[in-house]
Amino acid sequence: NSSQTRTLSFFLGGFPAREITQMWFAVPLCSMYLLALLGNLTVLSVIKAERSLHAPMYLLLAMLAAADLGLSTSTFPTMLRMLWLEAREISFGTCLAQMFFIHTFTDIESAVILAMAFDRYMAICHPLRYSSILTNSATTKICVAIVGRTVLVQLPLPILLTRLCFTRVSKLSHPYCLHPDIIKHAGSDTRINSTYGLFVLLSTLGLDLLFVLLSYLLILRTILNIATWRECLKALNTCISHICAVLLFFIPMICLSMMHRFGKHVPPQAYVLTANLHFLAPPILNPVVYSVKTKPIRRRILRMLCHR
Repeated sequence: NSSQTRTLSFFLGGFPAREITQMWFAVPLCSMYLLALLGNLTVLSVIKAERSLHAPMYLLLAMLAAADLGLSTSTFPTMLRMLWLEAREISFGTCLAQMFFIHTFTDIESAVILAMAFDRYMAICHPLRYSSILTNSATTKICVAIVGRTVLVQLPLPILLTRLCFTRVSKLSHPYCLHPDIIKHAGSDTRINSTYGLFVLLSTLGLDLLFVLLSYLLILRTILNIATWRECLKALNTCISHICAVLLFFIPMICLSMMHRFGKHVPPQAYVLTANLHFLAPPILNPVVYSVKTKPIRRRILRMLCHR
């Protein structure tokens, strides 16, 4: 079984096999990948160059941009390789590595979104204690804890997959490797893998979403106690960018998880659309949203463009 597993390969799916149709997918995907790289690298360079942006909120934004870069780099190249070179086959080891990085960067992004929700909660509900609690040192420790938690939780997933027996070359549902998609093609008992995968999902993304919702309930309660509507709108305006990031990340993720576990009769096109929205939309749209809604970043970018 172990020798069979080492030599196994998968065939990536998710796109039509016709060559003409593939070209229609390849051009916009390549443009989207370049846009994701340009947007996130711009955000990182602006935060690094502007000393006034070396604050907790912008440090978390920089980590979100780094997670988006990692997520897009883990998914886009495989898709482009399949579309441009028609290379659908991927080895077992490469598939496990890609799966690990995709899930790792996804969990990091989820945890960063939670940290940003805590940042907004402190800024609105406890503004006088904000600067004393959320210092740059504390934010750095939060980022290190996020990476440590994610790696420790995700590392057993590829290790547990190596113990399974895969008896044939299987076609995956997506143009990249995901844990729930891989274990569906195993020829041995997958209860341990499925149980641990569900535990990882609930203890990371599930808990993160729960605490994000709790943070916004507390924020909403505080805002409703503010005297004037103008002050309420001003407070809500500081959360719009983060709310967009929450919606872009969690809604497709929840739909995709439910489809994998309960949607046995869901059409394959629904899997493809939901998975692509989950993994491709946040790296592209997050930099746009934060660049438009965050005044210091927008001013710095405009200053750079006008100087050039």
